[in-house]
Order: sequence, then C-alpha cells, then structure tokens
Amino acid sequence: MFDLTDQIALVTGGAKGIGKGIARVLASAGATVIIADIDEAVGKASAEELNGHYFYLDVSSHKSCKQLVSAVIRDFERLDILCSNTGIFPQCDLVTMTEQHWDEMHDINLKGTFFMVQAALEVMRPQSYGRIVITSSITGPVTGFPGWTHYAASKAGQLGFMRSAALECARDGITINAVMPGNILTEGLQAQGEDYLEQMKAAIPTRSLGTPDDIGHAACFLASKEARYITGQTLIVDGGQVLPESPEALAAVR
Repeated sequence: MFDLTDQIALVTGGAKGIGKGIARVLASAGATVIIADIDEAVGKASAEELNGHYFYLDVSSHKSCKQLVSAVIRDFERLDILCSNTGIFPQCDLVTMTEQHWDEMHDINLKGTFFMVQAALEVMRPQSYGRIVITSSITGPVTGFPGWTHYAASKAGQLGFMRSAALECARDGITINAVMPGNILTEGLQAQGEDYLEQMKAAIPTRSLGTPDDIGHAACFLASKEARYITGQTLIVDGGQVLPESPEALAAVR
C-alpha cells in the first residue's frame, strides 16, 4: 500500500522543515520528488540529499507558480501529487501588527496556496487524476496562540479554500485534503528557544514534539491512490494536543 512508484510529486517549501519531511517520505515511497523553494542553496542541497529535483519558486507570485508547473510538465510530462506546504509564521502581537505584516503572511500562506492549487489543477484535470495535500495547522482552525492572529487566520482560510476547491474537482479524479500539524520539531520551532519547546511538550499528552516525517507519513497517505475516496478532509497530527478539555485532564494522563 501507498506505493508511489512512477508518481511525480511536487513539494513546495520542501527545502527544510515539514516540507523536507514530506519530500523524504514521498521519495521513500517511490515518488519522483521535486522540491520547490525560494531558498535555492538549501533547496538544491535537500534535493541532492533525497535524490530529487529542485526548482525555484516564489509562491506569492502567480507567474512563478505557473512557470513552475509548466517546467514540471516540460521535464516530467505530468504532475500527480502537489503538496502545497510553503508557509511562514513570524510572531507579532495584534496591537503592533501592521498591514504589511498581515499581507506578507497571507500572500505566502493563503494566496500562495491558491496560486499553486490553481496552477496544478490546469494539468491535473486533463489527466483525470491528482492528489493535492495542503499543510495547514491546528493553530487557527482549532486552537489559538498569542502573537499569531495573522498566521491563524491564514491557516483557517486554507481549510475554507480547500473544502470548496475539493467540490469543484470532485468528478475530475482529483482529491484535495489537508494535514494539520501541531508542534513539529523544525528549524523554525527550534528558533523559538528551549523554554518554548519545553512549554509545548508539557501541553502535549505524548509529552513529545512531532517530527517532519510524522507529517510526511500523513501526507503520503492522502497522496496515495488508496485515498481516492477521501476529499475535502483534514487530518490532525499533533500527539493529542487538542484533546484535553482542561489542564486537569492533561494532568491525569499517565
């Protein structure tokens, strides 16, 4: 099951973090993996490490997204899987947030998702096949965290977009789903500092942070042929973080 041999998989934001974990798992399942990222040096290094391919991408540019998909079709003739993963999460309190802060977050996280999914659908529809997996988050759709109102809004917006988009291509052999990571030990999370990491571990029933590969395995399932009857759905991968109804419930976990 979940054999992706001969599948062409495009992972945006695949140079590091969750994106690299997704790319690694897809490659291990047999897919030909294309890492698309704005960071050329790190992207090329990750592609070489995973025996994949690198293409430049700025998801905030409609032109860049369309050019990327055109290049994939030129070199590989088809596109079977899109993992729309690119995202940023700079912290900023609401009272000091500027329009620029808001727009940058949404240009990359939300508008970038729209640009990439739209570009992918142009080639997936003629194929009558496609798997699209969006990386959202528990923050926004399920939980909140001070300093990330703009991030939370962008991630909740991705899910609203996904559900309607899934309906539009439901009869085209294309599924669109989302993974919703909790706290995953990436370079970005490590940058928040050790105190933050320990606080996050204490809030998770498993008392552990997830790994990028944990998200990769979830994405691999949703990207598989076996997941053909699942569309417009979300899969939370968070070690049970959203489960406790109170601090007492969490403290009772043995």
